Amino acid sequence: MMRVKAAATNTSEGLTEPARRTFSLGGHVLTAPKAAPGLYLVATPIGNLGDITLRALETLAGVDIIACEDTRITRRLTERYAIAALLKPYHEHNAALARPKILEKLAQGASIALVSDAGTPLISDPGFKLVREVCAAGHRVIALPGPSSVLAALSVAALPTDRFFFEGFLPAKETARRARLAELSRIEATLVMFESGNRVQETLSDLADIMGARIGAICREMTKLHEDVRRAPLSELARSAGTLETRGEFVLVIGPPAASAQIMSQEALDDLLRTQLKRASVKDAVAHAVELSGRPRREIYARALDLAKEGDQEIGARGDDGEN
Repeated sequence: MMRVKAAATNTSEGLTEPARRTFSLGGHVLTAPKAAPGLYLVATPIGNLGDITLRALETLAGVDIIACEDTRITRRLTERYAIAALLKPYHEHNAALARPKILEKLAQGASIALVSDAGTPLISDPGFKLVREVCAAGHRVIALPGPSSVLAALSVAALPTDRFFFEGFLPAKETARRARLAELSRIEATLVMFESGNRVQETLSDLADIMGARIGAICREMTKLHEDVRRAPLSELARSAGTLETRGEFVLVIGPPAASAQIMSQEALDDLLRTQLKRASVKDAVAHAVELSGRPRREIYARALDLAKEGDQEIGARGDDGEN
């Protein structure tokens, strides 16, 4: 495969002109037309570089600038296809400073591609504010659909796909995570979420506790060399979590609740109430739990009072120990 290092020259308008607008495919060098002014949202491979689309290659070769999260990662793609691109970083840490510069270039008539490290831009990646401001300024925004770990995992999970809810990353802390999972358990749709390798085992345990016998799928390293998909009831996935290879990227897919499982379990209700009682009154905690649990208000109110008393007793006991 032919490889060309990124190179660029300056034009009289202050924009940056790539040294050549070509890309290499199957040993052939192809010419890309100069992209029309605007912001192009280009989906890039989530693992296998062969998943890039022809339209994406032509666009990446034809734009003036590629804005990317990590220039080192994007450069692997551009070098693979011999694209001489000017790469500029755009990520959550520099976005506030980079956005005005991108808007200025667009006002000058530039064509700019926005890519994430992997997959479709803006899906759990920076870019929303940029797209909003570009639209407000009256510039074109063009989507180039392609790879997505969300859709890839959903398609191979062997779970219902007619309705699904994408959660993104769950809270890192256990209490907040369990409370959020209790809320998600009420959604009558297949759930899709991301998780890091160092927390996936804990999350599987929480999922089993809160969502019971629902079916799940662990999709690891999608489209990569060590791709692995495990499908089983959540309780079984949690029991075998100790044998799970935790290196890599994870997408968890959880099937919708059964028609007969619309009422939140007692354990999940207690977790939800304890979390709410730490930051709200009994009245507000009960109102929140009634909305999510499907249980009667009177039952929830009585349980909330019991848990509130338990919390007061624990605080009192810790105070006595401290005085001794």
